[in-house]
Amino acid sequence: MTKSMTITWLGHSCFKVESGGYAVILDPYADGYVQGLGPLREKANQVLCSHGHGDHNAVQVIDVVPGGPSPFQVTVLDTYHDDVRGAKRGPNKIHILDDGTFRVAHLGDLGCALTDAEAEALRGVDVLLVPVGGFFTIDAKQAKAVADRIGPRVTVPMHYRGESFGFDVLAPLADFTSLCGDVKVYDTNTLTLTKDTPRQTAVLACPR
Repeated sequence: MTKSMTITWLGHSCFKVESGGYAVILDPYADGYVQGLGPLREKANQVLCSHGHGDHNAVQVIDVVPGGPSPFQVTVLDTYHDDVRGAKRGPNKIHILDDGTFRVAHLGDLGCALTDAEAEALRGVDVLLVPVGGFFTIDAKQAKAVADRIGPRVTVPMHYRGESFGFDVLAPLADFTSLCGDVKVYDTNTLTLTKDTPRQTAVLACPR
């Protein structure tokens, strides 16, 4: 069984999740799609995308390389990018990665409330990667409610407006962190998860 999992924020909603020498990248963004973020160039063994928009589905910018057997069991929950069953922005997929020791959930561009079944499937994940910027997704208050309902050990906010990056229509990170009492600000964009990692809201540094 793995003793640690590494989660690296690559900007916007893009993360690299690594376990046992195997790397998965979630929601890569295309060149020029996210203000303030430079071109994304990474290697991984697998790429997963929550939906078909250019700031989340740029598989072409990732160098997908062969790897050994994946340690991850991947569960997909089909949700919506808006609160009208996809009528505005279409579908959204939540990905849950389970390496046998840790579970991490990437909510993509979740724009709707979770059903009871979805919340149950997510309950108690070790890491929750959650959009908090509103407008295109759930907002800060809704994201906090989702986190409280699921009860992750580590909550990592994503898809917000920073000082030098992100869409202008998105709310700033402070709208979310002001609601949280356990904020830990990192000076790096990488979090190494172990069995001893304490409960927290982890603010990872923007990589560029």
